[in-house]
Amino acid sequence: MTVEIKQTWLADRFSRLFGKAPAIVIEEVSAGLTEGSALLEREVIERTPTSGVGNLRNSIGALPVTLGGGSISAGAATSLAYALPVELGSKPHWAPIAPLIDWVIRRLAKHGDEAQEVARMVQFKIARKGTKGHHMFRDAGEAIQPQFIAMMEKALDRAQARIEGQPA
Repeated sequence: MTVEIKQTWLADRFSRLFGKAPAIVIEEVSAGLTEGSALLEREVIERTPTSGVGNLRNSIGALPVTLGGGSISAGAATSLAYALPVELGSKPHWAPIAPLIDWVIRRLAKHGDEAQEVARMVQFKIARKGTKGHHMFRDAGEAIQPQFIAMMEKALDRAQARIEGQPA
């Protein structure tokens, strides 16, 4: 999942400064993107639901800054396959019972036959209705947008000061 922040005036300023001193701009913007990725990571983790184990939350991390193809990027991500249905929700499907039993035990404090019975009810509900999305990546991206734009402005301010030979 990608969250893009498009600000024309910020992109124009980046382009102008990049034309003057690409290495300086890349260095300063990379520092800003690293800071922004850490902020995004924190916000996504705070919004990520957990069953009590925290596997999904623990798998989320900031991505390193990458350069290539005329772009510079960073962000936060997870490698767990089930993150996408947690983010977006899922269509009705037959969910495996074992993880549901574990969830019922941890979240609802049910045990034995009662845990199995409740897990089956959850399984049937998922088979009929699917699951709702939690939108933790989307919502985190929207929440940090003003702070992220401010970080990029400061990075470009630092780059401009360095280009002009002023103290940052």
